[in-house]
Amino acid sequence: MLTVFWDMQGPITISFLEKGSTVNSANYCELLRQVKKDIKNKRRGHQSKGVILHHDNARPHTAAQTVQTINELGWELLPHPPYSPDLAPSDFHLFGPLKAFTRGTKFESDDEVKSVVSDWLRHQSKDFYAEGIRKLVHRWEKCVTVLGDYVEK
Repeated sequence: MLTVFWDMQGPITISFLEKGSTVNSANYCELLRQVKKDIKNKRRGHQSKGVILHHDNARPHTAAQTVQTINELGWELLPHPPYSPDLAPSDFHLFGPLKAFTRGTKFESDDEVKSVVSDWLRHQSKDFYAEGIRKLVHRWEKCVTVLGDYVEK
C-alpha cells in the first residue's frame, strides 16, 4: 500500500507498507514523524509557517495516539467530513493519473512497482501538484456551501 504526503511543490514523503502489514495508529504516527523530518529537509523554512495536515477519517488517522502525535508535532488538522473521497486530493487528483500511467504494465516484482510509482510521483510537475491543492480549495468551498453534503467534482 502506498501512502504519499505532498504539497503544492510535489511529494514530501513516499511510503510503501510492507507486504502483509496493516496501517495502525502506531505505524501511522511513526510515518508522521518521518514526514516532519522530510519537510525539514525538503521544504526548508516551511516548518515555521506551520503545517496543515489533511487526511481522511480512517481509524489510524482518528485514533487518540494519532491526534496526540499531530498535536505534539504542532500541526493543524484540516477536518475531513465522513465518507468524502471527493475531498481527498490523493483520491481525486493523484491516483487516477497514476493508475492510468501504470495500466496494462506487467511488473516483475514489488520493488519494480515501488520504483516506477516513486519515479512517477517525483517527476510530476509542480503545476500538477499545485492544481491538486487548488481543486481541494474549490471542492472544500462547495462542501461548505452545501453544509457538508456529498460533493462530487
